[in-house]
Amino acid sequence: MAMKFQREAASEYAITAYTVGSVTVGGVEHRQSVRLSHREAAALWPVAAFAEISAEAIAQATTVGAEIVLIGTGRSLRFPKPDALRPLIEARIGYEVMDTSAACRTYNVLLGEGRQVAALLLFEA
Repeated sequence: MAMKFQREAASEYAITAYTVGSVTVGGVEHRQSVRLSHREAAALWPVAAFAEISAEAIAQATTVGAEIVLIGTGRSLRFPKPDALRPLIEARIGYEVMDTSAACRTYNVLLGEGRQVAALLLFEA
């Protein structure tokens, strides 16, 4: 099921469409896991499966100046191992873990509020 978001996005970094296998940002459809933020273009997040969510992978979100990081764990809500979240805790960055669909919606809401937000969105093959 495809989910269309706002016709005119509030930001060039907003999500404009989501399906269970992809997300569209800035007119570009991404079919692999992706890293988003309020201040830079979407980039590949090199995590292909939930088991690959590690401290190193999550640490990529600590460099974009976000006050909160949303971690989308795929089609269902699953919690990464506590050690994987350590980079966010040590950087004093808030985080929320949710399924990828919810993370997409929440990312756009926070972005629309002018919040400094990042998202790590898992798309498993």
